[in-house]
Amino acid sequence: MAITLKANQRKELKQSVTRELRNGGNVPGVVYGKDKEPVNVSVNSLELLKTVRDEGKNAIISLDIDEGSTVNVMLHEYQIDPLKDELIHADFYIVNMSEEMDVEVPVHLDGEAAGAKEGGVVQQPLYDLSIRAKPGDIPDEILVDISELNIGDSIMVSDLKASRKYEITEDENTTIVSVTPPEEMPEEPDLDNADAEPERVGEDNDGEESEENEKNEDN
Repeated sequence: MAITLKANQRKELKQSVTRELRNGGNVPGVVYGKDKEPVNVSVNSLELLKTVRDEGKNAIISLDIDEGSTVNVMLHEYQIDPLKDELIHADFYIVNMSEEMDVEVPVHLDGEAAGAKEGGVVQQPLYDLSIRAKPGDIPDEILVDISELNIGDSIMVSDLKASRKYEITEDENTTIVSVTPPEEMPEEPDLDNADAEPERVGEDNDGEESEENEKNEDN
């Protein structure tokens, strides 16, 4: 089910007007799609961020432009001011609900690996999985059960179960998660022997010259 988000069409594109929009809590954006003329819009910044946070980055948004024309879109790209950490622009792509599209879906690990309980380290090289699906069939996330993974085990894309709703387009040889052996700690030096004064050549344990050296001197 699409989430409705109100939008206003932007006809004035001057920087001063755009700055005023941002100061008022709105973010400028553009709506475009295949064989569609781009439309400049603005939406409430907080409402857009809340929608993406609650529904995911692949959420289908029913964009209501000026309370008249409604189109199904996905948030394709967005820009954030690195200094202010504020949303400054958003691109919305018009989707056809009957056509498949290529997207990336977050991969989340489920459970605790058996090998982790023995000191193994869980590593996840892949955080987003490429799939192809109709917009309404795109999952919010893909869960990977790691509870039976022992040290030295791994799960690859080829190990994932097939789904009727989407096609996995990621390379099947890509590793999603693995459990590696714990790193060996380097041996600590023997501090007792490290501080000991080395024995001098030609001296016995009492610090006196050996009998052999005394004989050499007598000769």
